[in-house]
Amino acid sequence: MVKFYAIALALGVIGLIVVILGGTLAENVGREDRDPGRRIGPSGRAAIGGLVGFGMAGLSAEFSTLDLDWPAALGVAVVGAAVGSLWVWYSSREQDSDAGPV
Repeated sequence: MVKFYAIALALGVIGLIVVILGGTLAENVGREDRDPGRRIGPSGRAAIGGLVGFGMAGLSAEFSTLDLDWPAALGVAVVGAAVGSLWVWYSSREQDSDAGPV
């Protein structure tokens, strides 16, 4: 399961980097319509947050000193994914309401 968590974390971090750098580039060249954060919408941003949360929580549970079994670590990872998705949704809920640049 460690490899699964690591792959999820890597994909989430890559998605996060693409959204941040793509948004920066789109704003600097004056083409906000090409911003990946706006193009994927709130559900896409929440999916990236869920991947990062799942990977981080899963790896943390697998390598914890509590010596958790894999079902418990998977449960912790699912909770981490939910918290990551909810946090991204909460922090970007007003971003889609205005039409101008953020």
